[in-house]
Amino acid sequence: MIPVVDIFAGPGGLNEGFSNVLDAITNKPVFKTAVSIEMEESAVRTLTLRAAYRHLLHSDGGLPPVYKDFLDGKRSLAELHDDARFASAYQAAQKEVRQFELSEKSRAESDQIIQDALGENPSTWVLIGGPPCQAYSLAGRSRRTNDVEFENDHKHFLYREYLHIIKRFKPAVYVMENVKGLLSATNGGSKMFELIRKDLTSPAEDLHYTLHSMVVETGPDGPGPQDFIIRAEEFGIPQKRHRVIIVGIRTDLNLGAPAILEKSLPVTVAEAIGNLPRIRSSVSRTSDPGGQLWADVRRSIHERGKKGILQETLSFTPKSKLDTSSSSPAASLNDDIMSNISAKTYHEWISERAGRATLQHEARGHMIEDLQRYYLLSGLAHSLADSPKVRQLPRSYWPNHKNVEAASMPFEDRFRVQVWNKPSTTIVSHIAKDGHYYIHPDPTQMRSLTVREAARLQTFPDNYFFVGNRTQQYTQVGNAVPPLLAFKIGAAVADLLS
Repeated sequence: MIPVVDIFAGPGGLNEGFSNVLDAITNKPVFKTAVSIEMEESAVRTLTLRAAYRHLLHSDGGLPPVYKDFLDGKRSLAELHDDARFASAYQAAQKEVRQFELSEKSRAESDQIIQDALGENPSTWVLIGGPPCQAYSLAGRSRRTNDVEFENDHKHFLYREYLHIIKRFKPAVYVMENVKGLLSATNGGSKMFELIRKDLTSPAEDLHYTLHSMVVETGPDGPGPQDFIIRAEEFGIPQKRHRVIIVGIRTDLNLGAPAILEKSLPVTVAEAIGNLPRIRSSVSRTSDPGGQLWADVRRSIHERGKKGILQETLSFTPKSKLDTSSSSPAASLNDDIMSNISAKTYHEWISERAGRATLQHEARGHMIEDLQRYYLLSGLAHSLADSPKVRQLPRSYWPNHKNVEAASMPFEDRFRVQVWNKPSTTIVSHIAKDGHYYIHPDPTQMRSLTVREAARLQTFPDNYFFVGNRTQQYTQVGNAVPPLLAFKIGAAVADLLS
């Protein structure tokens, strides 16, 4: 198997994709994770659990009954550790996953970690990962416009740790992911992308790489900056996620160029999350165990609609009762959805080895005023087949912001409904702090997306468990590379190296 070193690993989106690439003849994994390096504690616990799962999956006995019980919702995470086989696999996983902060000062230690993982004379191996992108993101730059320390933010230069590993260990192939804001970011008057591109092409005098796009054939002059952008929704991912993906190939190996990704029909929000159990949110900072207050909110708004008020907004037909019963995430979808070959491929991916329980599918609480807005906005989105602006609601439902009447209201679309018949907007880590941008399209549920719904839009399999509290789980999901996209990139790299 081809060793993979995964740095800035997050919860393991890139690694999950590469780990699922199978040899066409042996049906065994092509890649084996030598080491995953991540600094955030909850993400490290998620990576370790997933690594233990893989150890068990590919062991002689396969997944033990206790792990299947965990996926079925019959065992807790704590109870897994009481099982001898799981405990042994988890111990092996702890050697594979390392909690460590990469920096210039810690290079001696990180070099030793990677050296121990690869062995003394590694031949063909692959480096994957994406340096933290806050310093390059358009949103991050706008928030720090007047921050005099912004240009000195160490995150601008974490790619140098990626570069150092390339120079020191000379991978056959590397895959680097980042936000598209990298293409326009500057530091000290210089364009960050051109600096990074030059460094990645010639990391050392005797070490050179050709840089490849995964979506545009490489011409004689190489890809242009925009050619490195992958628009995920064009490749079977139910999300409009646009990221820079650079594939570097060592020139002395004469491997050629990777095949570009094949475009496919879009997968919509309905096709991705439409078969998950319908649930209701709770009312924040209020005890409402039976959901009576929540139901009263919905009933009062709909009564206004019956009286001719909000008629345009309420042009959908609400269900008389919310069914909160549980069902398997692998429940059958209707024929219309499964006629989309992209959706069929997507569901085969997320449902493989899924348990009977729907893991991490609990709604968070919302203020009563926001429940009302969610109900009305998703109803209006149903009519428009698009996400409405908050000022399209009756004035009494506008948020009580001091600039709400301004001609140009900042963040007017901060209440955003994810529309059934389109891919979702980009799932980012900010979903952990604010659900307004991720309103569920079903008006009768009056809530933002759950961790599982966000994970599905990111194409994490339904048996992928995120460790930590709910805020940490959302953050991990938002920071990840979609595993199904990573799988397609990994398959192209595997073909190249074969």
